[in-house]
Amino acid sequence: MAMARNSDFGAFMEKFTLLPPPPTSSSPQQLPLAGLTFAVKDIFDVKGYVTGFGNPDWARTHSAAVSTAPVVSAVLSAGATCVGKVVMDEMAYSINGENAHFGTPTNPCAPDRIPGGSSSGSAVAVAAELVDFSLGTDTGGSIRVPAACCGILGCRPSHAIVSTFGVIPMAQSFDTVGWFARDPVILNKVGRVLLQLSDVDAVQPSHVVIPDDCFQHLSIPSDRLTRVIIKSVEKLFGPQVIKHVNIGNYVSDSVPSLEHFMDRSNEHQEYIPSLVALSSAMRCLQRYEFKTNHSEWVTTVKPNLGPGLSERVWEAVKSTDEHIGICHSVKTELQAALSTLLEEYGILVVPTVPGPPPKLQTQASLLEAFRCKAFGLLSIAGVSGLCQVSIPIGTYDDLPVSISLIAKHGADGFLLNLVDTLYSTLKEQFQVAEKQSD
Repeated sequence: MAMARNSDFGAFMEKFTLLPPPPTSSSPQQLPLAGLTFAVKDIFDVKGYVTGFGNPDWARTHSAAVSTAPVVSAVLSAGATCVGKVVMDEMAYSINGENAHFGTPTNPCAPDRIPGGSSSGSAVAVAAELVDFSLGTDTGGSIRVPAACCGILGCRPSHAIVSTFGVIPMAQSFDTVGWFARDPVILNKVGRVLLQLSDVDAVQPSHVVIPDDCFQHLSIPSDRLTRVIIKSVEKLFGPQVIKHVNIGNYVSDSVPSLEHFMDRSNEHQEYIPSLVALSSAMRCLQRYEFKTNHSEWVTTVKPNLGPGLSERVWEAVKSTDEHIGICHSVKTELQAALSTLLEEYGILVVPTVPGPPPKLQTQASLLEAFRCKAFGLLSIAGVSGLCQVSIPIGTYDDLPVSISLIAKHGADGFLLNLVDTLYSTLKEQFQVAEKQSD
């Protein structure tokens, strides 16, 4: 670790202890999360505490929560102990993890790099081994990006399958409650509690789809990753399950409503046009829903917002409802197209983000290039509402490298089991590839 053990890496807003309810007839050992600690993003209601939404003006103008979000209560009831609230990006409107008011949590595996946001404190608390798991939210990528940046596991479940009650909304068409862990077993256990799943046997994937075009746009050699994925899948399930696809072409052919969002300027020609269009549709609907949720507060309070964030929030407040119907059509068409591609037990493997985490205080234009490519990848599961888990598989130039597995809507239990099965093999194969390239 880069810092002293007694440091909290700037992850925590406030520390407190919420114990699980006292055991009844069953002994505490039988509770699935007994003995585990967790932290919660400052977007979840905890009774008696103000939910700050990452902004001091929000905290100042809102009173303490009168009840605790059901997801927080669920993991407490399963035996886990909450140790506090953690920092987030203001109003959940960034994937960087930098907060102008409360400071930027330090990325434990790359201290000079962004931790990723908006669930920055949640990811850092887990990566720094301050807690066993943490709760965050993911609208545009706020679980998956910090998981990738901090070299840990992060799960964005199927949309609308985990309760968002008692969680400040950002954009309901995309909002999900997600979680982080360093260990796939814990990730799975937390998932079974939040998804209310019983233990089921792992099912072998019917096919594993590799979208070669997504890997070709990485800032590290793409074959380093695709080779690791192919070798791992072949070792566990056989070569017959591997399928290759050009996801950009598949999406543009299967989602006719995307035509409206295609960029004809060639400004983003270094990336996949249909995925850039997909992220444009996502951000259009996100802006509109954010405005519906929060414009009254923003225009009344005129909060002090950090650089970059302020422009984004006011752009949302001034947005109109034109094209919103087309955005919803894009969502419906994409979910149908990916359901056809994946069927019951198929998996799509994508890079979580386009490369290593950018350096802290990177200039806006360079950060925008990273954001544009990242949102293209993130919008696949984000817009379709499918479940996705980001898996750290190693480092390249001493910086974390992750891939993601995506499964159909509602296949969360299958996906979590598969992550558990594949995790160690992916890491082993990555190390083998590293030795071979030395």
